[in-house]
Amino acid sequence: MTRDAAVEFIDRVPNGAWINGTWSDGDGSRALVVDNPARGASMVTLAPGGPEHVRAACEAAAAAQPAWAATAPRQRAEVLRRCWSTMLDHRDELAALITLEHGKPLSDALAEVTYAAEFFRWNSEEAVRIEGAMRTAPGGSNRIIVRHPPVGVVVVITPWNFPAAMLTRKLAPALAAGNTVVVKPAAETPLTALRLAELCHDAGVPAGTFNVVSTDRAAEWFEAAVEHPAVRMLSFTGSTEVGRRLLRRAADRVLKVTMELGGNAPFIVFDDADLDAAVEGAMVAKMRHSAETCTAANRFFVHEAIAGRFVERLAAAMDGLRVGDGFDAGVEVGPMINADAISSIDTLVADSIGRGAAVAAGGRPLDGAGHFYAPTVLHGVAQGDAITTNEIFGPVAPVISFANTDDVVAMANDTEMGLVAYVFTKNLARGLGVSERLESGMIGLNRGVVSDPAAPFGGMKQSGLGREGSTEGIYEFCETQYIATDW
Repeated sequence: MTRDAAVEFIDRVPNGAWINGTWSDGDGSRALVVDNPARGASMVTLAPGGPEHVRAACEAAAAAQPAWAATAPRQRAEVLRRCWSTMLDHRDELAALITLEHGKPLSDALAEVTYAAEFFRWNSEEAVRIEGAMRTAPGGSNRIIVRHPPVGVVVVITPWNFPAAMLTRKLAPALAAGNTVVVKPAAETPLTALRLAELCHDAGVPAGTFNVVSTDRAAEWFEAAVEHPAVRMLSFTGSTEVGRRLLRRAADRVLKVTMELGGNAPFIVFDDADLDAAVEGAMVAKMRHSAETCTAANRFFVHEAIAGRFVERLAAAMDGLRVGDGFDAGVEVGPMINADAISSIDTLVADSIGRGAAVAAGGRPLDGAGHFYAPTVLHGVAQGDAITTNEIFGPVAPVISFANTDDVVAMANDTEMGLVAYVFTKNLARGLGVSERLESGMIGLNRGVVSDPAAPFGGMKQSGLGREGSTEGIYEFCETQYIATDW
């Protein structure tokens, strides 16, 4: 059965490090405990990797990189294509692993695996299309030849909320371009990354090309990686606060960096919007993957003429969601990742209520085992409250009313974050005009989902550097080399 294969892997996984195409003994003096958030209890204990394991992984990646870079693009593409099909062959097992270690509903986990696998297929097609150029210098003295070789060894650091997708979104273009990779998965969710390393090896990814070292000491891990002379690039997804620290440290070695950081997404509903479509879009933008996503709608700006009706319908939809263990039939919202997440969410909700907001749905943690929070709608929220300036990362929708377009654009842009924004209106001219004024890297216009491997994913301002996916994504993992010659 679906869960049995995942449990079998958990029972046999020897430790927390996959280096040079095989399991490596972890640091037996330390323990990396992986919990099941639905039960709030330990699920497995791994021996994590220490600095020596990180250095060994970097050495393996450095040794494997020249041969992988010299492999014909078509051959690299075929390996990635096999990774895609292998992931889909093991879709049920990987989804069960995600639900066990992250907690999201199995339906969301299955969707994540399909989405994650697609980055292998997309980048298998991009591997053979890395472009170069040749032209004559304007003065006629020489030819200008431009090519895009791989960077080299890439350090990849992924978050816990998408254990498969945030990994393949970086791994696939890095491999497609001819790089080798050393991965640090989140301490909360290392199992999916470890199983993916094993599966990719079975699919033909050469030993040393894709290494995973889990850890319970992130700073120590990063220091060992960033100091290794073979490392030439850092690709990170996580909070803006951590991203700033990593960026400063990476600057010491002038590493190439891509970062996908925090969000504070506005969800704007104009008075002419299709209210049913807006509520449906709000539910997707807010509650997909239990609301623990960087693209989740964080602030709901609704025109004052329809705010009451929107709140009523959104509250009814939130109240109708089934919360529980992601394996249970019909569950639409799983647990939060840990007890600290519950505390952070509840602090923001309590602060907003204390400042005058009213609860239309939820508004509290749920009793019992596990880390569950009731799907919540707050209305009468004031712009500038803590709940509007912090990334909630939980099932809470604060609603703020507005009167005119200029005001709502100003409020939406009143943040250092600029990852994604959502706009709902029947007037296409208004929708496009407002979209162009929003300081956000991605816009969902009458849509609650923006992510697609074929689209350039990334933000403006402090929401990140670079783009993942689309044709742009693979070039983030390439250098640009110019050759001057004549004949």
